[in-house]
This record gives sequence, C-alpha cells and structure tokens, in this order.
Amino acid sequence: MPPRDTYFRASPLVLINGLAEQGESWYRNREAWQQHFDVHLPGVLVYDGPVMQQRLADRQPITVDFLTNRLAKYLDEFVQTPPYHLVASSLGGQIAVEYTSRHPEKIDRLVLLCPSGMGSEERLPIMDGARHKDYRGLVESTFYNPRLASPSMMNYYERKFKSKAWRKAMFETVRGTKSHSVRERLSSIDRPVLVICGREDRIVDTHVVQEAVAPLANYRFVMISQCGHAPQLEQPQIVNRLIVSFLQGKGLPDLNYRVDTAADACLPAD
Repeated sequence: MPPRDTYFRASPLVLINGLAEQGESWYRNREAWQQHFDVHLPGVLVYDGPVMQQRLADRQPITVDFLTNRLAKYLDEFVQTPPYHLVASSLGGQIAVEYTSRHPEKIDRLVLLCPSGMGSEERLPIMDGARHKDYRGLVESTFYNPRLASPSMMNYYERKFKSKAWRKAMFETVRGTKSHSVRERLSSIDRPVLVICGREDRIVDTHVVQEAVAPLANYRFVMISQCGHAPQLEQPQIVNRLIVSFLQGKGLPDLNYRVDTAADACLPAD
C-alpha cells in the first residue's frame, strides 16, 4: 500500500513587524500559522543590522517608503510566489498598506493589527523608555497586562537597550515614520482586509482606526477587550483563529463574541 500523500503547497504568508523586531512580534503565532501557510519573516526592521546602521551612517532617514522598498525587494528576490497574504503589526501596517496599494496584483488578503498611520498622532511612551534605557517602559506601553510578556523577551530587550546603536536606530525609525499617514491609501485597496485592534491600546487610537475603515466595504474590523497594542501576543488563541479563518476565505469564526453595536466592534463575551 503506497504511503499517504501528505504533500500540499501552502500559500505564502508574510509577517511584517512594527517597532518590535520580528522575533519579538510573532512568538505566539508562528507555530499555529505554519500549519496552514508558508510563513516568511523578512528582516525589514533590524535595528543593529548592517542595512539600518549603514543608512544612519549615511545620514539618510528611516522612512515608510524606505521600509516598503525593503519589503518589495525581499519578496521579489527571495519569495517570488505571489499572490501573498500579509499580516502586519503597528508600523508594519503602514508598510503593508503602502505595498498593497502599489502592487495590488501581488496581494491576496491583508490583516492589520493595531495599525498606525491612520490620521491620529500615535502616543509613544515607548520613546521615553528608549531614551532612558527603560526596557520595561517599552513593554508596559505595549501590553494591557504586562505580566503576559515573556521573561525571555524581557531579557532580550534588557540586552538590546544597552546598545547605543540599537537604541539610536529605533529612535530614528520613530522619528522618520511617526508623521506618515496611509489613511488616504486605504480606499485604493480592493483586497479583503481584516483589521484587529485592542480596546485598551495606549499607543494607537483604536477609534480613529475604526472610523478610517468603517466606510470601506472590503474591510472587517474586530476589537478585542482586555488587550493592548499587541493582540497577537496578549490574545493569541483568538487572533490565531481569526487570521487563519480569514486568510482561508472562511469568514470569521464563532468565538463567543458579543457585538457592541454602539462601537460597531466585536468584543469577547464577559
């Protein structure tokens, strides 16, 4: 009897981090998503890597356009199998929106987690931490419940915050991207888009994000309660199922949600 054929060709799923680097953005998600997709993690933002450090040495700004071009180069040279699913967090959402608006034929579906650049000024207590080497301040500005942060991740940031080069690159990234807006780009995207926000996000104004996508028929908006700026880390079971189901074209799963019609958002039931 021939062995069971277990081969399947998975759709490419590209993860785009925000100010947190790749390893610290998806450690509660990659294993779940790799069961269904061919997962890629481009090193678009690596603060102490040679590309970022050389750009700073050349006195060139770290902009959303620069980062979008970095993503495009990675996909064109090292993946080469469009159409892609993109899942992007925070600043990564701006990169994903810019890339999708420029290359719509290369995108299948798009997920934005707490995306920045929606027209409001982001609240960035993270930068106070970067200036004063307070890595705990970075975590506390991101999580609704800081106790959910991995101790290993905390140790990673403690080491990185001791590096002047790493801190400078992070600071320059914030300075070069914080005034950028992608709100006017949203309507140019005709791909299915899922937007997930944390109700207690202290960095991005969730209601501004909701207002930006509400008129757009191809956008779905979900708000998760007891959740800050990293829903994929604070509520991974909910987020993992939402994203897998959405990217597979199955709609949003029944996760015992109640609908808050005043906010037009989905919140986990109490």
